[in-house]
Amino acid sequence: MTSSQIRQAFLDFFAQKGHAIVPSAPVVVKNDPTLMFTNAGMNQFKDYFLGNKTAPNPRVADTQKCLRVSGKHNDLEEVGVDTYHHTLFEMLGNWSFGDYFKKEAIEWSWELLTKVFGIPEDRMYVTVFEGDASEGIPADDEAAAEWKKWISPDRILLGNKKDNFWEMGDTGPCGPCTEIHVDTRVDAERAQVDGKTLVNADHPQVIEIWNNVFIQFNRTKDGSLQPLPARHVDTGMGFERLVRVLQQKQSNYDTDVFTGTIAAIEKITGKKYEGSDTGKSDIAFRVLSDHIRAVSFTVADGQLPDNGGAGYVIRRILRRAVRYYYSYLDYKQPLLHQLVPVLAGQFANVFPELAAQQAFVARVIREEEESFLRTLEKGLRRIDDLLARGQITGAEAFELHDTYGFPFDLSRLIASEKNISINEAEYEAERRNQQDRGRKDRAVDASDWITVNEGINNSLFVGYDSLETKANILRYRQVKAKGKESFQLVLDRTPFYAESGGQVGDTGILISGDQRIRIIDTKKENDLIIHFTDSLPAQLGGEFTAKVDGDKRQKTALHHSATHLLHAALRRVLGTHVAQKGSLVNADYLRFDFSHFAKMTDEEIAQVEAIVNEKIRENIPVVIRQMPKDEALKLGAMALFGEKYGDTVRVVTIDPNYSVELCGGTHVGNTGELGLFKITSEGAVAAGVRRVEAVCGAAAERYVNEQLQQLQAVKEALKSPKDLVKAISSLQEENNSLQKQVEKFQQAQLNGLRDSLLQQKEEVNGATFIGKIVSVANADGLKKLAFDIKGQLANAAVVLAANIEGKASVAIAFDDALVSSKGLDAGTLIKQVVAPLIKGGGGGQKGLATAGGQDVSNLQAVIDAVRAKV
Repeated sequence: MTSSQIRQAFLDFFAQKGHAIVPSAPVVVKNDPTLMFTNAGMNQFKDYFLGNKTAPNPRVADTQKCLRVSGKHNDLEEVGVDTYHHTLFEMLGNWSFGDYFKKEAIEWSWELLTKVFGIPEDRMYVTVFEGDASEGIPADDEAAAEWKKWISPDRILLGNKKDNFWEMGDTGPCGPCTEIHVDTRVDAERAQVDGKTLVNADHPQVIEIWNNVFIQFNRTKDGSLQPLPARHVDTGMGFERLVRVLQQKQSNYDTDVFTGTIAAIEKITGKKYEGSDTGKSDIAFRVLSDHIRAVSFTVADGQLPDNGGAGYVIRRILRRAVRYYYSYLDYKQPLLHQLVPVLAGQFANVFPELAAQQAFVARVIREEEESFLRTLEKGLRRIDDLLARGQITGAEAFELHDTYGFPFDLSRLIASEKNISINEAEYEAERRNQQDRGRKDRAVDASDWITVNEGINNSLFVGYDSLETKANILRYRQVKAKGKESFQLVLDRTPFYAESGGQVGDTGILISGDQRIRIIDTKKENDLIIHFTDSLPAQLGGEFTAKVDGDKRQKTALHHSATHLLHAALRRVLGTHVAQKGSLVNADYLRFDFSHFAKMTDEEIAQVEAIVNEKIRENIPVVIRQMPKDEALKLGAMALFGEKYGDTVRVVTIDPNYSVELCGGTHVGNTGELGLFKITSEGAVAAGVRRVEAVCGAAAERYVNEQLQQLQAVKEALKSPKDLVKAISSLQEENNSLQKQVEKFQQAQLNGLRDSLLQQKEEVNGATFIGKIVSVANADGLKKLAFDIKGQLANAAVVLAANIEGKASVAIAFDDALVSSKGLDAGTLIKQVVAPLIKGGGGGQKGLATAGGQDVSNLQAVIDAVRAKV
């Protein structure tokens, strides 16, 4: 069977067992503060397990894109080195929400594996939970009894809490699990060593392929376990491992899940994949064929490479791949982007979002590759210098990250190849110091939810139709963050819109008699609507009036409807490749990120504004309807990549021939309410992504008036010339002319100072040393002076210091001969000696480096310290 046939056979099997087949959720997680990425098949069903939401289908099956490279599920170090770890992988799963339980789950697992897929029974082992007396959790005798109906008792193994008890997190739903392992070794090896001794022993050929989790408990914050009112089944089967077993391969990378990508890499590089376990070029093939999947699907789902958070995880993966093809496949130009078409075609039927954005994803990846390749060679030279010395400190690892763009785990990988370790704690300390993270101030401690009213779990949102409603508090919790105490409430009915789809959350008040409780924000946590307050009502159990700030909501709605008009106008002016990549909608302005590869011209901006304002003047009704998702897509409604939509969707139409989008936000009744639309800025935010900021309504009127006031002030400052542009051009020409004269005078001063300093040279330990406190206009002049003096002398060692407008400035220059023969390093001296003395910072190369600081009292001490080093 091909991998596509195997996937379809799994889905067909569970469809026949009454399961609804649902699409994969995006790999990028929204509205869940505990996750960056979907790392398990159950993530999209979390609310059903938590009881926040009722499952529309009690039985579901799917194949889910998962990413595990952060947190406790961090497999990045093993990816490519072994045969079965991956960053992005598919998880096949079947689910029961309060329907069937252990009997059916175990029976169907066995039926599928043995009858449909034909895996020999004597190659399989199962594990069940042995119990944990310390936590009072009994052994899972029920699962063991079910397995005895299908498999020999000697193949039923007991597993500990680590392997056979699944938990969502420190708190929440949990339960015992039963794993199915397959022994793929050849018969001769199986005869020598009993396979049961290799289960859960990290043997590359005795592998777990399926885990059936039986969610029957809830763990509270005090660590105790409480039985759940409804019991659930949550299963996950690694697709890549299953394909490997069924195609009888010794490595996941030998299956047709990866062979197409590996063949493309062979064609691009001219190298041959041999399939060895240890060869660096073969590891590189595996790294590339794995990492391109993680990067491509994550970008397609809306997460761009970045310097922080989820974006940095993707950048790390991409840069690890670049280093592998650069160093071990001898390929010095962008490679990864060339593999995107291969993946897009391979997964077009199961994950069509990549094929739909193929050009965009390839462009983003190529620009990321080009950016890293520009610094990679210098960084590799620097790391080779450090490795030749036999160690890399945490501070030096941070320099590799900060200066050359090397993620820490890439530096650690390169060092490990030379059997050298890096102190990660030191690196983290350096990173925290520079970025001033203040993690303790941002730490959030949330207590368990306290139930006020039983029986209802989630809010009914009524805010599309009303800004005020009667409501009861269902539950609340206390939150401590940044040293402050606040509270979060869940209501049975709410008019408050929770932050979603780029639109900010509503604010307002809860009213009970004379008491007013401020709602300062509204957010979603998974699908739970949470109201943030500074205080709690005196009586939690009574009825309240929940009232939204109507003025803020109306201004926000104006900007949300304007966003839809803007999106359609951009597609008309720039092309249909334009797709939304992010947005922010609030009462003051809108921000819209979209795929496009060039700066918008002034003419294009004016054209977009003209189209939007024309639609405003037409006063088009904004029509909002609920309909099945498939029907909406047939109408041409635009859906956002990376969003998870239900079976029923909300469609916002502003003229069927102009704008039809799936959207859960709030909107105006007619476009005329927007009044005026004005773009305030346009720029780049990432590779292939532009950002427009704009205002409408009263905010646009204020913006235009402010611009006119500034224009009037400029006219008055220039004495109201008839031709303002000509007057400003004349001023600029005059300023340029005067600037050139100043530069000539400054250069003459520097030349004179240089000649004077050359007369003050002295011999110090074989070096021609010049160290002086000088008077110069700026730090650039100081650096240039040190460089010029160095060029005039043999074996020059120059240190110049200056007090420039009350700030210390230092420049150090060493002749190349001193650097190589005596090991002098200006950059290291600046960081280790100079910066502490002047209470500042700086850096540079071995031959030329500079620093700036607050303390001018130690300038002579700086010169003495450098002289002593020489």
